[in-house]
This record gives sequence, structure tokens and C-alpha cells, in this order.
Amino acid sequence: MADSPLKQKLLACTHRESFKRSQFSIGHRGAALQFPEHTRQSYEAAARMGAGIVECDVTFTKDKELVCRHAQNDLHTTTNILVTALAQKCIKPFTPASFDANGTRLTAATAECRTSEITLAEFKTLRGKMDAANPNARSVAEYLGGTANFRTDLYSGPSSGTLLTHKESIELFKQLGVKMTPELKSPSVVMPFDGFTQQAYAQKMIDEYKQAGVPADKVWPQSFDKNDVLYWVQNEPAFGRQAVYLDDANTVADLPNAAELASYRAQGIRIVAPPIFALLSADANGNILPSQYAADAKKAGLDIITWSLERSGILADGANGFYYQTFDTAIQREGDMMRVLDVLAKDVGILGIFSDWPATVTFYANCMGLK
Repeated sequence: MADSPLKQKLLACTHRESFKRSQFSIGHRGAALQFPEHTRQSYEAAARMGAGIVECDVTFTKDKELVCRHAQNDLHTTTNILVTALAQKCIKPFTPASFDANGTRLTAATAECRTSEITLAEFKTLRGKMDAANPNARSVAEYLGGTANFRTDLYSGPSSGTLLTHKESIELFKQLGVKMTPELKSPSVVMPFDGFTQQAYAQKMIDEYKQAGVPADKVWPQSFDKNDVLYWVQNEPAFGRQAVYLDDANTVADLPNAAELASYRAQGIRIVAPPIFALLSADANGNILPSQYAADAKKAGLDIITWSLERSGILADGANGFYYQTFDTAIQREGDMMRVLDVLAKDVGILGIFSDWPATVTFYANCMGLK
């Protein structure tokens, strides 16, 4: 970091002998920067790094059991399914990349494997891997590679990558002493699925917390589908009070305006969760500032959670992509990530932030006295 009062305060905190878990620090799919996402090992790492809340993305199997996966159709990139007998059940089998005589790629390697094509028992035989695929692959072994160079495959071996059901994640989180933020993922199949409606799916997720005796104030159910959030608000008000409406905007132009944000609050939604870029901007002097969306959301009476830190490579290269698109000109070095956190916490006033490496956020939260 460039020298500043913030840097001096953070440096002073490096001499602390102990750090506490913080609810401001949310484990995004666990600690997915280094551990295969949504695995026991990833969740345990997030808790050890002080994440006060940990996420299980929720989808369902062929026999309608809830499991932790980022998407219903990501098994080909997040598990070893393609090198098991279950590969024959994939909706799209592995197809190698094709090249012309000069070695120019004509078509990328592809595959698609869904949890809804296998039973829970079959799902549990798989092992998690880093979410990646090599588009130039000529073989399955090559396809399963492609891990980004800022991540690692060190913890993707046969003794790690333990997949979990949603119920198992609840029990693990209880043991670890963390709160929970399940995200109901949009199905890849047409709903109803064998009689399983979207409403039944949303209800089943909440029911598993109730059956496990988890109080509603320890759960932040999330969805990108507003109908799911409104279902919880209307049918499970205790859980709906902390329901999070995720925003899937890809650019500033996609973001809701002030009137739309006000309408969310009027419908009973209390928390919104846009990507980081929605909340920040930069001025000509390289200062990071709250955005118009941030001001509008606060004016509407909405609380804010945002996502996701530690999902990019080197920040100082000047091409930081999706998460930093509105303030990339202000990012000059790796330490600027702490400036981002500081503005989000103090000026925007977010409740918490998802991170693929929660230790960074936990350190900041402890230093600033955030619970």
C-alpha cells in the first residue's frame, strides 16, 4: 500500500496476538481461492480464517436431495465426474477441442454434467476439484486442468475435495460455530422437476434449517430470483427478514434505479447484494468513492452485502475485470484492496462481504472493530 493513515492503522494491527471471528467476513463457497469450492476442506479453512458466515450454494439431485454446488450443471468443472463411470450420465459428454492444420482452435472442448442426473448416493462418490476447465483439451485429463494461475491444485487430491449435502453443511457449520448463508441456485432443468416445484425447492431449503434447530437469525437465505426471496418473506417471515436478493448485473447499465430499489423495500426485501462494482466509483484523483447505487439503496432503507473479494489475479496489472470495472483506474497495487474494503465498510456501510480468502476481510474487520 502507499503510505496513508489507513496503512499505518493496519500495520499496527499486525502486532495483535489474537483475532476474533467476524460476521463482516463471509466465506464465499468456503475459501475457494485455494480449496475446491463447497467442500468440507474449503468450509473448514474459511472458518479457521475467521469467517463468521459461510456459504453453501444449494441445488438438488435426481432424487431431489439438496447438495452444496455453485450450479446444478457444474459437475464437469468442479468435480472428477468425467473420469468416473458417472460420466455416462452427463447430459453432454466430453467433446475434445478441434484444431485446423495450423493448430488454430476451431471449437473448444465441452462437457456438461448435472447434479439432477445423478442420485445423492452417486453424488457422494465424487471428489471436488478447483473450478476450471481447459478449452484446448484433447483429452478428459487435459480438460480437468485449466486452474487459474492465482489459484492452486494443491488441495484437489484424492484425500480432499469432500462433497457435502446441504444438511451436512448445516451440521458442519454448527460444529465450526459459524452462521450460514445458503443460496438457492437457479435450476438447469425445467421446473417443476418430476413434481418438485420451485416453491417446494425454496421451502425445502428452509425446512432443513428448522429441522436442524438452527435459529432464523443465524441464516441469511439468498437468491438471484426475486420470487424466491419474496416466497421466504411471505411464507417464512423469520427467515425472510434476513433474506438476501442477489443482483446479477454485469454492467452499471444493468443495475436497478432508485425507484426499483425502493420497490424492493416496499415488497418486504430488506437486504440486497450486488457485485462490488455496483457500490464504488473513482474520481480523477484516484480516490475510491461510493456509487449512486450505494446511495440509492441506503435511501431506500436497504442493507447491503456485496461480492466477491479475492476472485481476481494480480490487481496492479491494470486489467482487473468484472468486479473492479467502475473503479479500476484507482487500483494501482495489491494493497489497494484494503482501500476498497475501507470505503465499502465506512462510506458505503455494508453489512459484510464475500471473499474467496476470508482471512483478508477478517484481519480488516478485527483491526477496525467490526463484529
